[in-house]
Amino acid sequence: MALRVLSQCLASHMRRLQLNTVGSSLYSYSGRLQSVPPRSWTLHQSRLLHVRVTDQEAGLQAKREANRFNNPFQDEFPAEDNVGAHKQQNKFKFAKNGKEKKPKPGKVLEHGDPDTFGDAKISASQSEDPGDIEEEEYISKPTRHSKKLQTKEYAHLIKEHLNANRLNDAIAVLEQRMLREDRVKPEKYIYNLLISGCAKAGYTRKAFSLYTKMRQRGLNVSGGTYTSLFNACANAPSISDGLAKAQILRENMLEKGYEPNAKNYNAMIKAYGRCGDVDTAYMLADEMVDRKLDMNADTFNFLLQACASNPEHGFRHALLTWHKMLRVGISPDYYSFNVMLRCARDCGFGTLESMREVLDQIAPAATKQEAVPQLEGGEKDNLLSESASTSSLPDHIEVATTASELELPNLLLPRPHLGSLVALEEVTRPHERFLLLGGITGFLEHMKQHKITPDIQTFTTMLEVIPPTNSAEKQLLTFVRKIGLKADIDFFNILIKKRSMRFDYDSAREVLSMIRTAGLRPDIVTYGVLALGCRTQEEARELLLQMQEAEIKMNMPILGAMLRQGCAQKSFGYINEIMQLSLEEGVKPNEPFLRHLHNFHRGCARAIDARHPSTKTPTFKKGHSKFCDKYRLYYEEQGLTGLQLEDAIAKIKVRPYAKYKEAAVDGLEPLKHEQVKRKTKLRKYIKKIKIDELQDDPPREFIKKIE
Repeated sequence: MALRVLSQCLASHMRRLQLNTVGSSLYSYSGRLQSVPPRSWTLHQSRLLHVRVTDQEAGLQAKREANRFNNPFQDEFPAEDNVGAHKQQNKFKFAKNGKEKKPKPGKVLEHGDPDTFGDAKISASQSEDPGDIEEEEYISKPTRHSKKLQTKEYAHLIKEHLNANRLNDAIAVLEQRMLREDRVKPEKYIYNLLISGCAKAGYTRKAFSLYTKMRQRGLNVSGGTYTSLFNACANAPSISDGLAKAQILRENMLEKGYEPNAKNYNAMIKAYGRCGDVDTAYMLADEMVDRKLDMNADTFNFLLQACASNPEHGFRHALLTWHKMLRVGISPDYYSFNVMLRCARDCGFGTLESMREVLDQIAPAATKQEAVPQLEGGEKDNLLSESASTSSLPDHIEVATTASELELPNLLLPRPHLGSLVALEEVTRPHERFLLLGGITGFLEHMKQHKITPDIQTFTTMLEVIPPTNSAEKQLLTFVRKIGLKADIDFFNILIKKRSMRFDYDSAREVLSMIRTAGLRPDIVTYGVLALGCRTQEEARELLLQMQEAEIKMNMPILGAMLRQGCAQKSFGYINEIMQLSLEEGVKPNEPFLRHLHNFHRGCARAIDARHPSTKTPTFKKGHSKFCDKYRLYYEEQGLTGLQLEDAIAKIKVRPYAKYKEAAVDGLEPLKHEQVKRKTKLRKYIKKIKIDELQDDPPREFIKKIE
């Protein structure tokens, strides 16, 4: 009872305070307030009175109406009277339960109401912001298209893409699906898979980007990760970039105190060796010996690869590494013999004094048997003429006996012998260095002693180091058929190239009949090496017609080979046609193409300045004028106008990592497609090829003229 009396007193006291506060401003409503008895006044009506006074007397209602009609974003306006009457009737109605009445779904606030945030319309004349469209599409998309997967399921998807050579799709599994769509935290295994895939493909920059993100997520970096990263450096498209990243990674390992294992050392030797840093590669091998880590055949194979990257002294280093491998009791494998063939093909042995020091180390008994006699000039010529009549040995290797009693040296044996070798003088060509390894017979016999059977890739590399004669090539084909190997198109492509490079174009075309007899089909590389023999416009047009029939797309190496022949023959019409083909086919020039054009243009200008008699003929003047016009037009079409040669080459130079960002294209490619490159090629037996009926060597005078 006491509480009820207290509440009534407090209510009447509060009413007086409210009337005294608002009494001075209620002129228009004074009559109405006096007519209402005090006992019928409620808190609900006092709240209503407070709202009406704040809105109308302050002028906010009139401002709203004025802004509504002046809004530029509003397209249509409802009738003013109906809207005003409707608002006056329904603005302050309350439901019986004390809550506001919910508006009907059909009655929506007008667009452009300044009191409604984000409700303005965009007129048809205004263009939508593309960023807003992209954001709206991203927001409207569902978070996931499918359910979340486990780590092994994501890894399975990545492996499928990597096995199909779809590297970008494999990376998208991590960056798109896992991180953006499914919002899954990747584990270390996922990063190691992608880093390994990027390393095999040579995408070095992306491999190290994944490595950085892996460390930012706090994931543990294992030895396998370092191995894959060094493999990425070894396969980098740019040697300088691969070497720089390998040095940074090695320093990072040393800072963290990580001790590399044998696989890490092999990967480091491989990376430094392929990037041309031979000294660091051998220093790492010495570290393996100091740490008592086992060196296997892979370690020495990577050291031999490092030797192959040194064109000046690689052959000498390779011989020392080979005999070091034999001394420690490691037998060479298939890859060891193939790398030795590469060293004989690509590398020299330096000076004669350095080569003699190597012979003293690897064959001390053979070099100390007797002093090496030096032949006089007349005796040397007589000996060469005698051996050349029955043998195809190179002129710069001197022997002590006639060709019938010849014993070739073999420096690969555990106890190497010099055979009938008397002296080395200017041994610079690949087939001359290959004879020091025993030639075809001695090399194959040495492989047989180690129970290694050569395959067609071994014979393909050997084809580049045998003497440049038809008889040596017949002998190699005989060994291929005797062993029972299947030949692929790459073997015949190298054979065509070898014959074209010694200007024996008739024998090069003969290989096409050999390809058809073996049941193989020419590829784009076949037409590229055949282009080396297109000396006239008619031969070039015939080759282009054959390419169109075979649906082979034109590329720059083919055009470059034809341009080289055109410049050698000094045919203005031939060169102009090659430039026109480049423009019509949309084939961008490369560095050799621009250099051939520049050198030919400069040579013509120098001949004109020297007033050579051939430049005064009407044919030369007319052809040179057309060539200059075409040359200028070609530079304009390629966007190279006014640029010097080096600047033009820098502008057209392809960026090393640009190919990884391009989408894979199905069908014929200007160069070998990645999927076709890694695919096992079709191989056929060559039993149907009649080796005895192939062309013999041209006359000896022709060979001397070429040399």
